Amino acid sequence: MSEEQRQGWTPKDGTVVGLGLASAPGKKGRKAGAARTGRAGLRRVIPTWRSVLGTFLIVTLLMVGGFLAGYMLVDIPPANAAATAQSNVYLYKDGTQIVRDGEVNREKVKLAQVPLTVQHAVLAAEDREFYAERAVDPQAMVRAGWNTLTGKGKQSGSTITQQYVKNYYLGQEQTVSRKAKEFFIAIKLGREQSKRDILEGYLNTSYFGRNAYGIQAAAQAYYGKGIEDIDTAKGAYLASLLNAPSAYDVATHPENTAGALGRWNYVLDGMVKEKWLSPANRAAMKFPVPQKVKPPTGLSGQRGYIVQAVEDYLTNNKIIDENTLATGGYRITTTLEPEKQKAFADAIDDQVMSKLDKAREADRNVRVGGASIDPATGKVVAMYGGVDYTKQYVNNATRRDYQVGSTFKPFVFTAAVQHEATTQDDRTITPNTVYSGTNRRLVRGWSGKPYSPGNEDEISYGPITVRTATDMSVNAVYAQMAMDVGPGKVRRTAVRLGIPENTPDLTDSPSIALGPATASVLDMTEAYATLANHGRHGTYTLVEKVSKDGGNVPVPKAAAKRAVSREAADTTTLILQSVVDGGTGTAAQSAGRPAAGKTGTAEEDQAAWFAGYTPNLATVVAVMGQDPVTGAHKPLYGALGLPRINGGGAPAKIWGQFTREALQGTEAEEFELEVQEGAEEEEPSEEPSETEETESSEEPSETPEEREAQEPAEDQDESEDEDRTKSSSDDETDTGGETDDDTDTATTRRTSDDDDTDSDRTAEDGSRSRFSRTPRRQ
Repeated sequence: MSEEQRQGWTPKDGTVVGLGLASAPGKKGRKAGAARTGRAGLRRVIPTWRSVLGTFLIVTLLMVGGFLAGYMLVDIPPANAAATAQSNVYLYKDGTQIVRDGEVNREKVKLAQVPLTVQHAVLAAEDREFYAERAVDPQAMVRAGWNTLTGKGKQSGSTITQQYVKNYYLGQEQTVSRKAKEFFIAIKLGREQSKRDILEGYLNTSYFGRNAYGIQAAAQAYYGKGIEDIDTAKGAYLASLLNAPSAYDVATHPENTAGALGRWNYVLDGMVKEKWLSPANRAAMKFPVPQKVKPPTGLSGQRGYIVQAVEDYLTNNKIIDENTLATGGYRITTTLEPEKQKAFADAIDDQVMSKLDKAREADRNVRVGGASIDPATGKVVAMYGGVDYTKQYVNNATRRDYQVGSTFKPFVFTAAVQHEATTQDDRTITPNTVYSGTNRRLVRGWSGKPYSPGNEDEISYGPITVRTATDMSVNAVYAQMAMDVGPGKVRRTAVRLGIPENTPDLTDSPSIALGPATASVLDMTEAYATLANHGRHGTYTLVEKVSKDGGNVPVPKAAAKRAVSREAADTTTLILQSVVDGGTGTAAQSAGRPAAGKTGTAEEDQAAWFAGYTPNLATVVAVMGQDPVTGAHKPLYGALGLPRINGGGAPAKIWGQFTREALQGTEAEEFELEVQEGAEEEEPSEEPSETEETESSEEPSETPEEREAQEPAEDQDESEDEDRTKSSSDDETDTGGETDDDTDTATTRRTSDDDDTDSDRTAEDGSRSRFSRTPRRQ
């Protein structure tokens, strides 16, 4: 053994001769450097267990850290604007849809409103383990990714919770960052919200095709029903659409019927498998073919007028303010009835629109408005605003810029009976009281500028009863009657019947009787409905119900109250029956049932009216003239090829046809009237004096501007009405009976100082009138 070996070290260069490093005989030696290289060959690329464990721990720590970081950093964001946008939905009384007024076809509902079978159908289609699983399903996500990569079809692998997160909080973009956010938000949401809340949100945000967002909009779009009326078969089809909304719409893509049917069967079979549907019921089901796609109609036709009127009703009555209503999501059920709406439009088309000729200049100015109210309830059952809201955007049923003309005269007579008014010579005003119908007869008792209105076509009638004056719409008689009653009392009576107090030109002067006031068609319908309801007034109602997100919005109901005595209302009805039976409104007889009504014509024939009612329906129609370019009022001379249009023409014909169709199938009813004593006497017991019969004025009546300067303010005390009827000269005397020219203006009359003093005539329905009867038709 060498010295080096004995000392325990080996030289670096093992090739040095004599160092004794050669292998011992018979032993296999190792190559140089083999001790330092460890494993050789394939073993060198296989990691050791230490490397695997270390890598696993590092990856696990990174994943846990990443998860914790993502969970801490990703918050549940506010809902995106598209997911919360809703339309206001307007419905007829029977629940059928009139229109949606927004761009987004969505209407949220509570989960409780969705039938349980429809809920189960959605779960069978999208996530059968929804109530048992966690918010996310990593295994399903991996499986879906693998299937997508291997060509087995694109699959999301998302739970309903994840889909809801995508719909409500995020968007539809296909990015890794969106998917990561969806993952973490879904986990948080699953911890903070119940499964039922998540399912409700999912049903309200999912897209079903046909521009229908949410299951309520889908039920309307495919079956024309609310979701609460959808059965299991239809619910299964709606659930099928979630997978491929457009492709599975068999109405627009009939070539995909087989695929849609397969998906529908898949949903139903899944319900059976989950024991949500019995095999017997499953076997009995037939595929529910959806309705055809309805093209978007927007606010065309009558829809826009209805929306406008309903919005005005809601805001004016402080049910919903304008800004809140604009946020959308309201489901508004109106009082309108679709059959009556159609009947109104048909009558106007038949009697007016179909007769217009583009070659006639006057026909381009024709406009029509109408409204109909159930007197017993005050509900508006039909309304016609114009030919098309997108062409004529002003609602002719609610506008207040056309004179109502002689349709106002019944309110004068109602006021006369209500206040037991007398003529200038102290005769009680009844249907049989005789007045002078002389054309341009000077109104007596008026302290303003002399007023002598002309009759239509300048006809003088001589001595004439109130009944006949109403039949023939004699201005001279009613202007004097307004003065006899007191213009202030007439105005207040009209307001109590339903005419708005702020109506333009509703003034305290004799001219009020001729209808210069510009109340709307709807206003006049409300007032006539009060007469039909025996003097009880109920403010018109256009909205039956309002709800949002499944909760009801309070809609106050105004109780009907006594406006005038039954005697006053019913006696007015008595004389208005005569107008239809043999006066200017005979065209209304086409209704085929007992009716009462009054014709009217605005100044310069710019509008023609017919207002009337049966015991159970009050309706007003107006034909108006308006330049389609400038909007200026135009006379109706020459329209429809006629020299002139008056209330007894097209308006009365429309009224008759509409009333006949609207009440078709109901029994015709007679008016049950309790009228003023002496109202039915056929012959008058007194006549005006000879001078009264012939007196007239050659001076024209004052212009509206001159009259306005003479008229008192509307808020003056009622006692001033009486003051204007007294003599302006102390040496003139009361004749107490018939008068001549020298004493007539000094005649005094009996009047009350306050409407409220006539408590016996404004008592409730239990009060007894002095005369009762059931009239016969004349």
